[in-house]
Amino acid sequence: MSSAAKPAKPLYSNVSPAVPSPCISTCRLDEHKVCIGCFRHVEDIRQWRAADDEQRRQICREALARRQLAGSA
Repeated sequence: MSSAAKPAKPLYSNVSPAVPSPCISTCRLDEHKVCIGCFRHVEDIRQWRAADDEQRRQICREALARRQLAGSA
């Protein structure tokens, strides 16, 4: 019984040329579980790998809104 081997998943399957990650490698969570570097919530960070481009755009919009609020505080 031989089965065709599945192709390997790309090493960086979370990289989309259409929606680059907002990560700036300053990875620390504040008391609200929001990264102080990219302003994504921890759940957004977890979902990033499986998210499609539209979901990633939404995550980026929400992170930008958090960043703007933090800048005005």
